[in-house]
Amino acid sequence: MDALANTWWAWAAFALVLAILEVLAPGFVLLGFAIGAALVSVLVLLNVGLSLIWLSLLFAVASLVAWLVLRSVFQLKTDQVRTFDEDINS
Repeated sequence: MDALANTWWAWAAFALVLAILEVLAPGFVLLGFAIGAALVSVLVLLNVGLSLIWLSLLFAVASLVAWLVLRSVFQLKTDQVRTFDEDINS
């Protein structure tokens, strides 16, 4: 398992799967995890030499930070409601 965790393409494939799942289930839930996995993939590609525990911790922290940034950027303000005046089908 440690050998697979230290291959950059495994982290890149994990990021790609999470990004595809984000398209199927929108809401910026999985996009933060995809960004974290992509960051770890780049670090493994650059041969940083971290163990599985450190890679997992970095993945968790990067995912949390990415999710918080995405939430602050794309979340509606608390007093706003999204309304639609026109429908594309009419």
